Order: sequence, then C-alpha cells, then structure tokens
Amino acid sequence: MNYINDRRSIRKYKPQIVDKKLIDEILNAAILAPSAKNRQPWKFIVYSETTKDEVLAEMEKGLLKTKEKLKNIPNSEYIFSDAFNTLRIMREAPTIIMVLNTNGSSPFADIDTFARMTEICDSLSIGAAIENMLLKATELGLGTLWIANTSYAYNELVSYIGTSAQLIGAVALGYADEAPSPRPRKGLDEVVEYR
Repeated sequence: MNYINDRRSIRKYKPQIVDKKLIDEILNAAILAPSAKNRQPWKFIVYSETTKDEVLAEMEKGLLKTKEKLKNIPNSEYIFSDAFNTLRIMREAPTIIMVLNTNGSSPFADIDTFARMTEICDSLSIGAAIENMLLKATELGLGTLWIANTSYAYNELVSYIGTSAQLIGAVALGYADEAPSPRPRKGLDEVVEYR
C-alpha cells in the first residue's frame, strides 16, 4: 500500500478511543526521523479524554484573547474563523499530540543568528518526525490532522503545558469519519527547476 498517496488531512473523527499501543507505534515512527546533527529536538505530549478537554479549554482562551488583540488586522476574521474551526476538530478527535522543540524558545524571543539557524534546522527535523507520524497513522488505519493554529494561543498553551520549550504545533489523531478525496497538487513543472 502507498501510504504517501493515501494520507489525508482528516477533519471528522469517530469517538472511538485510540489504543495506547497504536499511539506508541506512531510515536516510535516519529523518533526514527532524521534530525540535524542528530539533536532529536522533539518532545510529544499526548492528551486524551479529560486532559484533552483541559488543554483545549486553554487554547480557546488564548484564541479569544488573540482574536480581540488582532481584530483590526486585515484578514483576521478569516484567520480566526479557521482557528476556531481547527479547535472544533481537535475537540472531536480522541487524541491530541502537542509537539515541542526542546531546543527552541518562544517565537517572541529575540535570538542571535546562530540560534535562529539552529532553530530552523530543528524545525525541519521536527517536520520530518511529524510526517513519519502521519504516514504511520495512515498505515495503522488512523486519521490525522497536522495543526499549526496552536500559534494563535501560544502563551496560554505553553503555560498550561508547563514548558519553556518551543511549541511547534499539534497532531489530531483518531479514526476517520470521512474519506476526503485527494487535494490538488502542483505539478513538477511548477515546482522543479533543473539547472
């Protein structure tokens, strides 16, 4: 089976709980990802049931606060409509995995050029780990959604989590209650140059 072609972003989930053994398989796939200088800068925090409700309540508080703060920015209505829809999806998914960069700091911190380059390399490494998670979940018959809208509730989430590590995002995980068609992709001729 071709899990790269079969993977979809799932936005509707069945209420069925995901067994911890399956979550462990998915996280084991994540930690096999390549990382810059083998730093392995990732940490994964798994939330389900009551703990998921609590962390998402904090996310909602953060979204409301940021929405009010940025209400006069162009496109803010669209941005926050999307962010609150993502929150709805996260509440429906049985499991949420928060993804941290253990070497990173707040995106609001002023850092030097070397630290910024390290942060970029670590973010690429974490992206590879997340992709491994998504593909392993697909192989196991589970659905996922890679989430970046946590950034709009950044301070509330890291405070609730109790970390100084950089929050990269989250992955919603569960049994899909939809079978979306593939999304359009740019062709090679649009994205590749041979020189």
